[in-house]
Amino acid sequence: MLQAQGVHVRRGSKQVLQAIDLSLHSGQVLGVLGPNGAGKSSLLGALCGELSPSQGQVLMQGRPLEDWQGPARARSLAVLPQVSSLDFSFSVEEVVGMGRLPHDSGALRDAEIIDQALHAADAQHLHGRSYLALSGGERQRVHLARVLAQLWPGAEGSVLLLDEPTSALDPLHQHTTLQAVREVAQRGTAVLVILHDLNLAARYCDRIVLLHEGRCHAAGTPQQVLTPQALHRVFGIEVLVQAHPERGHPLIIAR
Repeated sequence: MLQAQGVHVRRGSKQVLQAIDLSLHSGQVLGVLGPNGAGKSSLLGALCGELSPSQGQVLMQGRPLEDWQGPARARSLAVLPQVSSLDFSFSVEEVVGMGRLPHDSGALRDAEIIDQALHAADAQHLHGRSYLALSGGERQRVHLARVLAQLWPGAEGSVLLLDEPTSALDPLHQHTTLQAVREVAQRGTAVLVILHDLNLAARYCDRIVLLHEGRCHAAGTPQQVLTPQALHRVFGIEVLVQAHPERGHPLIIAR
């Protein structure tokens, strides 16, 4: 489990996060929503240790995040940034295999996990390809497989942080990606995912945090958070919110 307790973050002279309290729970997907500049990526940076809070602290499994170092942190915490790029002609398997570097599980087991992670990310058909020959969406799915391989198969105590993992994907692979995220959560991993698509968040997230100007505007279930009033306040849009006719989660329709 990962916790932020009273976290404030500054970037230069600007306060980008203020008094953030949240918890990631084993087996759940927490979605983070908000307009551009709301502090979403800064929050992810604080939760993974890339940014140091000016106030407050981040705890993983009850210990300060800074106490987790090197391979021990990497075996429990995996991060998929908004932009992941490589300039070397690695094969797809080599890129995914980077997720196994913190482990000492042996070449045979690592090869099995790489294949399973590629399958989970719907990227198994890219096996043997050069990373540099892939499209943007294909590269994004390979990097998803990399972080899945890092925590594979997912277990209680592990944490997965993803910054807009569907941004370069077509509608089909947006859903397959988030289904893979749900499956790793079901195996015990605590997951945080930053999204822009309100309906994807409503369908795949157990809980949602709505950020506005560096503060938590609302937090709770999709039904509690994705209300017309909250979405108008944060995004400035007029929407209708109805129950999905088959699944029951909120369905957001722009007026």
